[in-house]
Amino acid sequence: MFGYYLNLAVRSFRRNKALTVLMVLAIALGIGASMTTLTVFHVLSGDPIPDKSDRLFYVQLDPETMQGYRPGEEPETQLTRFDAEALLAQKRGLRQVMTSGGNVVISPDKSGATPELVDARYASGDFFRMFDVPLQFGRGWTAAEDEGKARVAVISKELNDKLFGGADSTGKTLRIVPYDFRVIGVLDTWRLVPRFYDLYNDQYDTTEGMFLPFSTSRDLKMGTQGNTNCWGDSGGDSRALNVPCAWVQYWVELESPAKAADYRSYLVNYSDQQRKAGRFERPTNVRLRNVMELMEFNEVVPGDVRLQLWLAFGFLLVCLVNTVGLLLAKFLRRSGEIGVRRALGASRSEIFKQCLVEAGTVGVAGGVLGLLLALLGLWAVRQQPASYASLAHLDASMLLSTFALAILASLLAGVLPAWRAMQVAPAIQLKSQ
Repeated sequence: MFGYYLNLAVRSFRRNKALTVLMVLAIALGIGASMTTLTVFHVLSGDPIPDKSDRLFYVQLDPETMQGYRPGEEPETQLTRFDAEALLAQKRGLRQVMTSGGNVVISPDKSGATPELVDARYASGDFFRMFDVPLQFGRGWTAAEDEGKARVAVISKELNDKLFGGADSTGKTLRIVPYDFRVIGVLDTWRLVPRFYDLYNDQYDTTEGMFLPFSTSRDLKMGTQGNTNCWGDSGGDSRALNVPCAWVQYWVELESPAKAADYRSYLVNYSDQQRKAGRFERPTNVRLRNVMELMEFNEVVPGDVRLQLWLAFGFLLVCLVNTVGLLLAKFLRRSGEIGVRRALGASRSEIFKQCLVEAGTVGVAGGVLGLLLALLGLWAVRQQPASYASLAHLDASMLLSTFALAILASLLAGVLPAWRAMQVAPAIQLKSQ
C-alpha cells in the first residue's frame, strides 16, 4: 500500500504545483536555518576526546588571601607555578601535566626569510600521552629532558610543511630567537574542538605551532599568553616560582571514579598543609572536574550560538504552522475524492496513512532543498571572523539528521490535516457530488 499511496501523493503534487512548492519551501527554509545552527552547536559542544574524557581531570585550588573572600565561591581557575610544580613532583596520578600558552619567534633557515611569531604550548612531558597527541615523526620529550631543561621542540604538521617541506625534520636545528633547539617530533593532523586543555586562551583556535618543555620555557624566560591573576607583589615577574600569581593549567589522568575520589582527598590534604605552612589563607576549597564537566561549567559554547539555535528552531516552528495550514487546505479541498474512497470501503486509518505518506513526501523534498540551504548557511558561517567559523562543516551524522528532521517535521505537520481528512463523512460527500 505504501507504493500506491506514494503514487497518489506524486499525482496530487502535479495537480497542485503552486501549493506543493509553497509547502516544500516552508519545510526547506525551516530545515535549512535549524540545521545550520544545529551543526555549529554540534561541532562546538561535542566531546573533544571521547575515549578518555571521563578520566582526565582539571585541578583547581584556592591559594588567594582572605581579602575579598566570600564563602562558597569558586576557587581560582588556574594554579600558581609553585603549586603546579609541587603536585607534578609528587606524581599522585597515572599521568599529570602542567601547561601554559606562549609565543616564540622563529628564524627560518632560508635566505631572505623573515622571523615569524608562532603560538607555543609549554608543557610537562606527559602532555602527548595524556591527550593522545598523534605524531607523524619522532617523539615527545622524556622526563629526563623535561627535568634537564633540554632545548628540544615538537612542531606542528603545518609548521613542518612550511619550514621543511613536510619531510622528517627530527634531529634538525630550529632557531627560536635567540636560541637553537633540536626538533625531536612532528605532530600529525590534530585539532581538538574545543581546545579544552586551555580554556583561558581562545579554545577554538588552531593547534599551536610549537611545543616546548615547560621547564625550558621558564629557564629561558620565554613569552607567555593567557589569563593571569595576581593577589600580591609579583616583583615584576609574574611567572617566577614563588610569586602569588595563578596562570598554569594543571591536568591529571585517573583510572577510575575511586581514584578520582582519592585524588580529591589528596588535594584537600595538600591545601590543608599549605594553609598550615602559611601559604594559603582561605578555607580549603578544591575542584576536580573531568573534561565534559569543565566544558559545561565554563559554557564553552558561545552565547550567540545558543541564541541562534533557539531562534532557528522557533523559525522552524513557524514554518511548520504554515505547512499545517497548507496541508489542511490541500486535504480538505479533496473531500469529495476522500468521500468516494470511504464509500468504496477505505477505512479511516487508511485515509490517515495516505495523508501522512503525502506529508512525508513533502518532507523528503523539503529535506533535499533544506540540505542545500544548510550547506549555503554553513558556508556563510565560515566567512565570519569568529575563531570557530572554519569548523562549520556538515558531517555524516548531521547529514542524516537533516533528512530525519525534515521527515519528522512534515509528519508532525501532517497529523492534524490527516486527522481532519479521515473525519470526512462519505454519505455527505456523495450527495454533494
